[in-house]
Amino acid sequence: MTAALRLGTRGSKLARWQAEWVQAALARAGASAELVIIKTRGDADVDRPLHQLEGKGFFTQEIEEALLDRRIDVAVHSLKDLPTTLPAGLALAAVPKRADPAEALVTREAGVTSIAGLAPGATLGTSSLRRVAQIRHLRPDLDIVPLRGNVPTRIQKVKTGRDGLDAALLAQAGLERLDLAGDIAVRLDPLEVMPAPGQGALGLEVRADDVRVRGALAPLEDPASARQVTAERSLLAVLGGGCQAPVAAYCGRREAGDGRDVLYGRVTAQDGSVQITASAEIDEREPGAAGVRVAGLLRAQGASRLLGR
Repeated sequence: MTAALRLGTRGSKLARWQAEWVQAALARAGASAELVIIKTRGDADVDRPLHQLEGKGFFTQEIEEALLDRRIDVAVHSLKDLPTTLPAGLALAAVPKRADPAEALVTREAGVTSIAGLAPGATLGTSSLRRVAQIRHLRPDLDIVPLRGNVPTRIQKVKTGRDGLDAALLAQAGLERLDLAGDIAVRLDPLEVMPAPGQGALGLEVRADDVRVRGALAPLEDPASARQVTAERSLLAVLGGGCQAPVAAYCGRREAGDGRDVLYGRVTAQDGSVQITASAEIDEREPGAAGVRVAGLLRAQGASRLLGR
């Protein structure tokens, strides 16, 4: 009998949901799997915004170490947390069908249906530099404060007005996966507040030479989702921004012309004073090329200066 695959995951409710989803998908494909919970540096240090922590891979490094040490067979990541450069010996084996990548606004008061609808000087919580920069660009009057913790905790802080919170930005996908869509005040247009590269997608990482595990994960691959995240992560890699940089990306479909997917990229100054956006069509045969193209267009508009390079 083939041994069950060991799926490495963080211990948060959302991370467990994602790993259990992979476990169920593997079962439907005829492969058994068990969960291995691993605590990461990002889970241990919850008092500071992530951009104040040193290094990269706050939510992935310890899981990747377990993979290299053969304590697990698959690392289940939220793809937006996974650095674009993987450790030697590891590879991204599959990207399952992606959930909605959009941002969602959660508010304390009912009736708010947009960022513009927040009261003057309202307090909004987020610890993402990308979100902070874009909100400052849209609403420089808002008071933006750090907000960390798991998804239910962040929602509870908003609903109770803890620390004076009036609203928070979270990923639509995480709220839907935890059956918390009822707490969403509004789904934001991804071209208004652009999501993180890879947001809404899972990344299944393995040892590059593990043919057995790669074969087991193959049925979970969604080609369309994989093309999108390849384009988005290519953009991030070329710009040299880490997962916490104010770099945003979104793949949408252009209605005019041939209806190809389009990669949109955005870089915003941390104080919100300048925001630049560019786009390029995605070639299905070479999706990463769109990321290179959009990165070049953004650099031509001054992206490197905004990113401090």
